[in-house]
Amino acid sequence: MDEIRMAVVGLGSRGTGTWFTLLQRMAGYRLTAICDPIVALHERAVVRLHHLEEVRVYRRYEDVLADPNVDAVALTVRCREQGALAAQALEAGKHVNAEVPAAHTIEDCWRIVTAVERTGRVYQLAEQTRYWGFVEAWRQLVAEGRLGHVTLCEGQYFHYYPNHSFQDPQTGRFFAPHEVAAHPEAKPTWPYFMPPIHYLPHELSPMLYVLNDRVVEVVAMSTRSPSYAHPELAQPDMQVALMKTEKDAILRLAKSSAQPHPHQNYHWYQVVGTRGRVEWKRAARDLPKLWLADAQMHDLADVDWRYERTDAPPEARGSGHGDADYYVQAAFRDAVLGQRPLVFDVYQAMDTAAPAILAAESIAQGSRLLPVPDFRPSAARPAGQLPRHGRESPSARGA
Repeated sequence: MDEIRMAVVGLGSRGTGTWFTLLQRMAGYRLTAICDPIVALHERAVVRLHHLEEVRVYRRYEDVLADPNVDAVALTVRCREQGALAAQALEAGKHVNAEVPAAHTIEDCWRIVTAVERTGRVYQLAEQTRYWGFVEAWRQLVAEGRLGHVTLCEGQYFHYYPNHSFQDPQTGRFFAPHEVAAHPEAKPTWPYFMPPIHYLPHELSPMLYVLNDRVVEVVAMSTRSPSYAHPELAQPDMQVALMKTEKDAILRLAKSSAQPHPHQNYHWYQVVGTRGRVEWKRAARDLPKLWLADAQMHDLADVDWRYERTDAPPEARGSGHGDADYYVQAAFRDAVLGQRPLVFDVYQAMDTAAPAILAAESIAQGSRLLPVPDFRPSAARPAGQLPRHGRESPSARGA
């Protein structure tokens, strides 16, 4: 195989924008199918196709999985069942490149993992922030011991996003909360119901990459529902999780989608160690910060770290999300074509999904501390088999 025949499932702006663009311009890909249950979105999608005669248009997901001209599925959907959809594709013999979050239940996490183990197909969570330039720089500082033992990581994703909480199921048009009363045809979307804390991959993934670590337990809290900012929304305004890692670091991670926040100033991170500290910028006019205890530094100093990487190839420029979208597509392509192993494998993907899912469960159980399973095979759980203790791995129960 010298190219991957791809199907894009989910024809929203993300699928028809970034994914269509990259899959049609990058070597090693050929777009052969698109799919969405909303027929009205098909017309908007086909105008973005370079070779329409080569692309089949589907409404039913099952038809995509039955298509022999599809090697892999790009899941650019946002729904409660997106983890099950990924597992279903793997079980049908397709590779999967899936938008975040990976899944919304622990059961679906296990289904994805065991499907990969049984089929040998590639599953990648298309999480791009781990490829940012400053994330790579921070990882190197931690690996070299410049920050000492990391004791605290913080991350927050405050993306004001209420305008996608309602949708016309016939036309695909989205409505803001204040428009709903005038549009009875609008129905609540999955983000309307989804616990905000589920959408933590863009914080967990880069921080776990920096630490080369995984979460072992989590507890979380939430403001009440409905939203204070938008009472029409069932979603709470803020959810915050505390997590403990295998290497004894504490993570404080927060997510909000309903309350107003400065545009594009979505992400903030901090890593604190016994010998130093790094911090991402807090405003567009700000700069990231660094302090090292053994470098004659009396305060935090500005550093010109950026999203964009200094070692980026020319084809990465302008790909989206600070050039990081290119790396997601390149990594998946190279893994499927057998050119190099996947650097962000299915186990690391579930390391970002499961703690967020369990954070929401902790909230539902009155902020109870919950263990996080390790999805890797072990003597107690051979590859391809579910754990003996149901949802959790034996290691999560101390077995």
